[in-house]
Amino acid sequence: MQPYELTLAAAATEIRERRLSPVELVDSVLGRLDRVEPYLGAYVSVARDQARETAREAEREIARGGYRGPLHGVPVGLKDLIDVAGTPTTAGSRVRDGHRATADSTVAARLRAAGAVLAGKTHTHEFAYGLTTPQTGNAWDRDRIAGGSSGGSAVAVASGAATFALGTDTGGSIRVPAALNGMVGLKPTYGLVPRHGVTPLSWSLDHVGPITRTVEDAALVLGALVGHDPRDPASSAAPAVDYRPEPDPDLTGLRVGVPADYYVDHVDPEVAAAVHRAVARLEALGARLVEVEIPMARYLLPTLWGLVAPEASAYHAATLRTVPELYQADVRVLLEAGELIGAVDYLRAQRARTLIREAWARLLTEVDVIAAPTVPMTAVRAGQEAVTWPDGTVESVADAYVRLSAPANVTGVPALSVPVGRDAAGPPIGLQLLGRPLGERTLLRVGHAYERTQPARSLAPVLPADGPPG
Repeated sequence: MQPYELTLAAAATEIRERRLSPVELVDSVLGRLDRVEPYLGAYVSVARDQARETAREAEREIARGGYRGPLHGVPVGLKDLIDVAGTPTTAGSRVRDGHRATADSTVAARLRAAGAVLAGKTHTHEFAYGLTTPQTGNAWDRDRIAGGSSGGSAVAVASGAATFALGTDTGGSIRVPAALNGMVGLKPTYGLVPRHGVTPLSWSLDHVGPITRTVEDAALVLGALVGHDPRDPASSAAPAVDYRPEPDPDLTGLRVGVPADYYVDHVDPEVAAAVHRAVARLEALGARLVEVEIPMARYLLPTLWGLVAPEASAYHAATLRTVPELYQADVRVLLEAGELIGAVDYLRAQRARTLIREAWARLLTEVDVIAAPTVPMTAVRAGQEAVTWPDGTVESVADAYVRLSAPANVTGVPALSVPVGRDAAGPPIGLQLLGRPLGERTLLRVGHAYERTQPARSLAPVLPADGPPG
């Protein structure tokens, strides 16, 4: 096994025990990045020299007994909405040409303090306003979409071009690409991870979180990111928690909500079957399945768009007037449409969100987690704009991918996507676990328990030498 194939937890153990140096790990990941990047396009920019120097510093520090923890000396890819001092933040847009961050974002500063090594900045759909990340190919099939808007981060991790990565999630943008590329994606509780220094899409819905190869890895990254930051008005003051799941989690008595509606409508049969098998596995581990109905289901997507559209347009108001030609057509149309939403409709969306949150809070007293598909279908071919369901319903690809992930953003509850197999054509399928606010430990425990019942996952077979999918 090459160092770039190691999970974060495994790499951390090897580094801590002095069997692997950060320099060896970073060199291996950068070598892998150079091989796969021409196929996939995960990165906007690669910080080769900086990464190697940081790795050498980590090696020296660890040799002196200054090991900082599991992220020390481990390479990370950061979505290019996240400021790193002295580095451009392009947000995937020509609007940001010439931009260079003057200071670290909170999450970049916390990763730096934990000893992580920046491998580079990863591609995003322009200003995170889309579900495809068109610059990037899917790690399992580059002719399929990567998912968005954190597509570059998911593909970097899935291909071995980063040991872990950060993304952002406003309507599913961590979980969607994680599911489509066979990775673990965690959208934390709203406000748990500070967003200072992260380019916003919709400030009342935006989240920052990890994309990793395993649930344990996600827990390790989350632990380094949380903590109140007064520069983010939504930042939570929740006390520090050890998010690492137990080696052998016990699910006895855990109540798993299985939706009878919303999450079962217009879902590909292979996706539904894979999720059903995964839920059955949780039941075999001792969980109790409880059928639930999703409250206020018909209002979920209208509420999401009623919030995202005007908030995004407000942020971009100045540049949309001065340099509209610099935006990609799809994003420009969305921003212009958002300007047509009046204050009354925006306030209605805010009121609807309050009612939806209250209804979900009641639902989550009846169950401990909800288990559902992350997305209703696997990765479609690049350029496909719509899907036709068996009943004749035609749905845009963007609406299809956001539909099942949006509820966690509207409500602010934590949500975890875990790989649960692949369809007959090969693309991965994701199971989504949703929990109570600040219930990340429970989600990670459940996800880890499921994960332990499955064979260890290998990286996506990007190159012919990688062999067939396992």
